[in-house]
Amino acid sequence: MYQNFKPLLILFLSFFAFEFTASSQVDTPPLSPVATIKQNVGLSELEITYSRPSKRGRQVFGNVVAYDQMWRLGANKNSTFTTSDDLYFGADTLKKGTYAIFAKPQKESWNVVFYSDYSNWGTPDEWEESKVMVSLNPIKVSLKKSVETLSISIDNIKTDGAILSICWDREKVEMPFGIDTRTKVEESITKVMGGPSANDYYSSAKYYFTKELDKKKALEWINAAVEIRGASAYWMTKMQAEILAWNGDYSKAIETAKISMKMAASKGNDDYVRMNEKSIAQWQKMK
Repeated sequence: MYQNFKPLLILFLSFFAFEFTASSQVDTPPLSPVATIKQNVGLSELEITYSRPSKRGRQVFGNVVAYDQMWRLGANKNSTFTTSDDLYFGADTLKKGTYAIFAKPQKESWNVVFYSDYSNWGTPDEWEESKVMVSLNPIKVSLKKSVETLSISIDNIKTDGAILSICWDREKVEMPFGIDTRTKVEESITKVMGGPSANDYYSSAKYYFTKELDKKKALEWINAAVEIRGASAYWMTKMQAEILAWNGDYSKAIETAKISMKMAASKGNDDYVRMNEKSIAQWQKMK
């Protein structure tokens, strides 16, 4: 009888085990959810992917995260940093590509490392200095207010650089970096100047004006833009007036600003009317 019952018992237990396993596959929220940040700086694309642990009533540094030990800068899989162009951290150049980010928090400063092998889960079993592409030592800033969840961000964004910031609990480090946006813009300008449109001329002139580069070339380009597009493009004639003033021709700048103001008024753009009025008043004092 037992021999007959045994196969049924095994079948029953197997079915029960399967049901238990299937029913235990419950989705629960992770304590350190993954975040991906995509940020353009100038003409370059940056991306950071990392898991974000929270403080949850604990002392972080010197406890959850040990001082003087390399840390994955997050939780779970390695935090990664991707850049489409070279970045310049002072004298150190981070070549375009994808890296793991590691950090060694210390009492006065941190050591932040960009590591070429980003396939690890945590710090590598065998640390290889040859894979350290850039090593930075930012000074630690003590925060008055505690930050609950680890934050890696790109702040103070300009057209040619920004700041990579890391903060958690009451500690923060900042690492300024630059990007050679100017070379990319000038390459783009050179490329399109073979058959530029009014917008190409306008964008190039505006960039040179904003960055205070070659004022004569900027004037040449904005004149070409207005010649192609016509005075009805009041935003172009406004820029033309600004560049004329930059070149010291205030009388011509005022005359051009009045044209821009008239066209803007006819299109119902009060903002450009006010901007032109303000510029005219300023330039009349400088004639």
